[in-house]
Amino acid sequence: MTGGSAIEVRDLRADDIPAAVGVLARGMRDNPLHVAAYGDDPDRRERVHGKVMGFVLARMSAQQPLVAVEAGDVVGVAGATPPGRCQPSGGERIRMVPTLATLGPRTATRILGWIGEWSKHDPDEAHFHLGPVGVDRGRQGRGIGSVLMTEHCRRLDEAGAMGYLETDKDVNVPFYERFGYAVVGEGDVIGVPNWYMARPARV
Repeated sequence: MTGGSAIEVRDLRADDIPAAVGVLARGMRDNPLHVAAYGDDPDRRERVHGKVMGFVLARMSAQQPLVAVEAGDVVGVAGATPPGRCQPSGGERIRMVPTLATLGPRTATRILGWIGEWSKHDPDEAHFHLGPVGVDRGRQGRGIGSVLMTEHCRRLDEAGAMGYLETDKDVNVPFYERFGYAVVGEGDVIGVPNWYMARPARV
């Protein structure tokens, strides 16, 4: 329960994808990396991030997202990829090209730089890679993210697996620390401070 309403957390279904893309586009619109990559116009950021998230959820087959559902509406999303599948496959990289091409050369270049920098920090140890994570704009601060994280961590523990994530928001660091993640590295990504966090496997 959050704010008096029941929140169901379950696996993403194919018919959830349009709603989940909208949640991520709206909920992550003002993230620092998105401002740096997509530009100052919030409407453009929402539109561009929607295109990127549409590709991630619909075309990257390794993704195992959770969704939070309230009164039939998708209100939060927590993506995750299993060990060994963090980076796009060769085929997925090829299929990504048309999507990137629609964003313009500056945005596409900055996205590729961002992905490339993040990939340098991926742990060698087998891990579930958390992300993207977002709660719909207007519903943030009501505990929906916590409900998603509780289920994500329950699944990590059930699998005896390590968790790993990146965040570009300093306020997210103590949030993830509440769920057992700890900062294992820091660095700039396209000019934006980022924190790399890991959660040890619990057996």
